[in-house]
Amino acid sequence: MIARYAISIGLGAGVTFGLLFLMQLLIATGQGALTESSTFRVTDFVRVERNEIVETKKDKPEKPPEPEKPPEMPTPNQADNFDNSMAVSMSAPVVEANLNVGGVGFGVSDGEYLPIVKVAPVYPSRALSRGLEGYVVVEFTVTRQGTVRDPVVVESTSSMFERAATEAALKFKYKPRVIDGEPVEVPGVRNKITFEIQD
Repeated sequence: MIARYAISIGLGAGVTFGLLFLMQLLIATGQGALTESSTFRVTDFVRVERNEIVETKKDKPEKPPEPEKPPEMPTPNQADNFDNSMAVSMSAPVVEANLNVGGVGFGVSDGEYLPIVKVAPVYPSRALSRGLEGYVVVEFTVTRQGTVRDPVVVESTSSMFERAATEAALKFKYKPRVIDGEPVEVPGVRNKITFEIQD
């Protein structure tokens, strides 16, 4: 035990004296470092001219060739009061607004009901996680105010889409049907809502 203390004290004293000697040596040899004149090298920078290419503004580009005319598609026969203009995808929802405004408000003359606002339904998360696609046909009544009442699912490919389709149908807005200058309700309006996952 005493031998350990003696060795420790001896090592500590040796390290201390060694450090003091090293500091004295650094002080003695570093005296002239501050008084010596230092020389600096000056570097010449040569600027090289760049070859710049000047582009002139071109006139109008050439007109592209006319696209081929697409073949005429036959229009499918649809039953009365069937509104098939709603499709849903995972991209940003598209809101359609077909407003026929005359003067201050809607025209007083007679006319059919017209869709003004169609809200895209929220894609059900269960169907999205399973990669399911499909459609729902909803039947409802367009009221005198142009709102939707009593939406009922007539046909659907999966029950997962039905709730989203009926909630979206309740947010639709229409220009009501006008007969003899008075708005009237239109029952039995059908709308097909398609659910598609886009890449």
